Amino acid sequence: MVLEKLGSSLKDTLSKIAKSMFVDEKLINELIKDIQRALLQADVNVKLVFDLTNSIKERIKKEDPAKGLTKREQLINIVYEELVNFLGKEAYKIEIKEKPFKMMLVGLFGSGKTTTTGKLARFFTKRGYKVALVGLDIHRPAAMDQIEQIAKQVNVPVYINKVEKDPIKIWNQYKDEYKKYDILIIDTAGRDALSKDLIKEIEAVNKEIKTNENLLVISADIGQAAQKQAQQFHDSCHITGVIATKMDGTAKAGGALSACAVTKAPIKFIGVGEKIDDLEQFNPPGFVGRLLGMGDLEALLEKAKEAISEEEAEDLGKRLLKGDFTLIDLYEQMEAMSKMGPLSKITEMIPGFGQLKMPKEMLKVQEGKLKKWKYAMQGMTQEELEKPDEVLDSKRIERIAKGSGVTTGTVRELIKQYRQSKKMMKMMKGKGDINKLMKKFQGKMPKGMGR
Repeated sequence: MVLEKLGSSLKDTLSKIAKSMFVDEKLINELIKDIQRALLQADVNVKLVFDLTNSIKERIKKEDPAKGLTKREQLINIVYEELVNFLGKEAYKIEIKEKPFKMMLVGLFGSGKTTTTGKLARFFTKRGYKVALVGLDIHRPAAMDQIEQIAKQVNVPVYINKVEKDPIKIWNQYKDEYKKYDILIIDTAGRDALSKDLIKEIEAVNKEIKTNENLLVISADIGQAAQKQAQQFHDSCHITGVIATKMDGTAKAGGALSACAVTKAPIKFIGVGEKIDDLEQFNPPGFVGRLLGMGDLEALLEKAKEAISEEEAEDLGKRLLKGDFTLIDLYEQMEAMSKMGPLSKITEMIPGFGQLKMPKEMLKVQEGKLKKWKYAMQGMTQEELEKPDEVLDSKRIERIAKGSGVTTGTVRELIKQYRQSKKMMKMMKGKGDINKLMKKFQGKMPKGMGR
């Protein structure tokens, strides 16, 4: 998980509030100290930490609980809202208003710019846009080869010239091709520092291309130094947003996030892993929800949409409501879950699940089980998949285990899981519109969640 230690500390703090009998001065002071300690350990700037906690303290003293909330719930809500405001308040989504929509990536050497072009390309192609990459990094050895490989990986065209040393000439070389695409993602050269030469080159390229978005790619492991870098790029190159990379592997990410949030350039995406799909739109309400163990329904639904089409979901939904739940349906659910990513990332998006503090080892064991269950199902006949309760006996279980390379115990565990899932589906049958259930679910969350 991104900022795992910070999330764990904040969850412990909220747990302390939930267990307390009274909300008094002593509890509030403990709460403030716990939040300060957690944020400072995540490398957040000292002044920002004290500004945030002072704001929380002032609101707790002045505000009466909203209608329907207890004093404890009001306290948790204030912490949630102030953390959301602290990290930028709202999501800044990129809207594709014209075609080709031109996004230029800028940043220092080693920030992950070229890799991020591929992640952005994957992100937008998944949403139905026709995307192409343009390589204008003429300084770094093998930069053109790298972007060429990344383009192949995400299956999009790339426009480069490995001989030309003028980025503007490379851009103009393919001008007639660009009208074929909805989005162009442009990679530019980086440097070890923000030099006058780099600024001059970026400004010249920007003027020629007339970009729609100038996105600064910044490595989260630089911590609080991100603020100075973001501000310098913003003043010099007129950046419209920030992409924070390496968010999953550093304790300094809190410093980078908060530092960028206080500049005029909002964080628009965060890199949450090394895989090409590990890029998320930065949404402060959902992000804070995950940190506090409240989940992030919006991100969860976004992942689900990528994993399963609306038609497939509707068809599966109709079958489930009729009570026609077979092993094939369970297999489809598992396939969709595997497309959504590791269980550890999915569970942190489910409201309330993050507060269970499930050990990573347990989640890894569960992921291993899902793989074995899929092997077992792949070794079954159509009849066994459709009527497991009627036809699966000891002999068949032994045959399936041998054929799929798993133990008979694994096959029996799968059958048990199937029966539990089927029972749950029957319980849900007749509960009414799923949207009403979701609204009921969201109604229990703090204001601003699941919007």
